[in-house]
Formats: sequence, structure tokens, C-alpha cells
Amino acid sequence: MQDSSKKLRINGIEMNVLIAGEGPPVLLVHGYPDDHTVWRNQIPALLAAGYQVIAPDTRGCGDSEILPKVADYRIDNLVADLVALLDLLQIDKVRLVGHDWGAVIGWKLALQHPKRVERYIAVSVGHPAAYAAAGLAQKIRGYYVLLIQLRGIIEWLCRAGDWFLFRQLTRYPAGFPHWRERQSRPGRLTAGMNYYRANLRMLFAQDRRHAQVPVSGIWSSGDIFLTQEQMILSAKLVDAPWRYTRIEGANHWVQLTAPDVLNAVLLDYLR
Repeated sequence: MQDSSKKLRINGIEMNVLIAGEGPPVLLVHGYPDDHTVWRNQIPALLAAGYQVIAPDTRGCGDSEILPKVADYRIDNLVADLVALLDLLQIDKVRLVGHDWGAVIGWKLALQHPKRVERYIAVSVGHPAAYAAAGLAQKIRGYYVLLIQLRGIIEWLCRAGDWFLFRQLTRYPAGFPHWRERQSRPGRLTAGMNYYRANLRMLFAQDRRHAQVPVSGIWSSGDIFLTQEQMILSAKLVDAPWRYTRIEGANHWVQLTAPDVLNAVLLDYLR
């Protein structure tokens, strides 16, 4: 896939955004520690199916601008970035796909601006209230959120020994070393971790607003960070058609470890 991303001034920051194709717009929102290239297996399939793809690097990630304060990464700012991006592109309503932190941002976008979302595909992460209510098993799987609060210390530990701890914690798919080069650049590791620091309370709070748009939840059986329960519980928090898909064998990065399966699910639901 040839990258045709460009820099746009969005919500007061410089955001790197891939925009390709013509047709109904699909907004792809990545998670941590990724950027828009994590969708490299999905973008060609979406373009071939006749969609326009919009895939930004969210603030602080990829080639988008790094902001200096932890508070700059609060969820309301992340949502405002996407709304401003749609406004700039003069897109009233979009098909939305989010993974990991991108899924968290996607849920909040759908909850706060339902008129801007035609339908939403949440990959890996369920409704924020479902995540908070998923019980002890989910709290245990989310232990890394607390480790990330050790500012400065965890950054040093993650880089030590050729990123040994980071590789052990994330179990990032072998053969996809792109993250290491990106996270090694000055400020990028801290910027990504600031998502967790700025929104720690949100990860455990009960935001019980119901989604008013159709939602497809996707969870992969090899995900070591998220339980199936937090995705299934999301059904009770969607006041619109809900669909759940379990993908067997793939780990948390289902885009990379089961791309053909995910693409089939995405295209079926987007139609």
C-alpha cells in the first residue's frame, strides 16, 4: 500500500491524515502504540469495495503533532479532533471503525455526536461502561494501565534491553517491527502513554449513556488485554441494532493477525 497521507491543520494541531479513494467515507481510528498504518491490510480492501478511506494519526502518534501536557490527551480533545477533521473535509456523517484507543474514542464520538456517525465498528474495546463493569478479570488484564502511571520510570523500563519489557507487555505481532521505529522517536512513547494518564478516571468510571447508532462489536479470542465480557455487555448499552463477532485465534491486533477475516466482517457490516 502506497501511503498518500498529508498534514492538515485540525483543531489547532497539525494532524497527519491518509485520505484515499472515492465513495461513502469510512473513518479508521487506530490505537496504541500504532498509527494509521496499522490499517494497511484493511485500506486496500475498503478502496476496492468503493469506499473513501480517512485514516488519521491521532494527536501525538505517527506523524501528527505532539502536545506538551498530559491534559492535552483527554478524551474530549481526542473526540474534538475527529469532529474537526470531518468538518474540514465537509463530511456530515461517516462510517466509523476504531481499534483499541481508537475504539474508545469512537465510542465517545458516537455517544456525543450520534448525528455524525452512520454506523460504528468497535474492534476489541467495548462501551466504556461495559469495560468498567466487566469485573475482576478485566481489571487484572488492564494492570498495565497502572504501570503507565509511573511517569518517566515506565518509559525507561520499556526502552531497556532493546524494548524487552515493552515487547513482553504488548506481545505485539512478530514480523511487524514498525512500532519500534515510531516509538523510538523523541516524545512519541510518552505521548502515547499520556492517553492512559489523561483518562485514567474514565477507564474506571461508569459513563452509562447509551449509543443511538448501529454498532458492531468485534473481539478476538487471543486478546490478552480485554475480556469477551466487556464487549458482550456493550449490547445492553446500545439502543440501536447491535451485532457481535468473535474472531478465533487472532490476538489483540486482529488487523495484523487475521486481516482477511476482519476485512470480511468489516465489508459485510459496512454494506
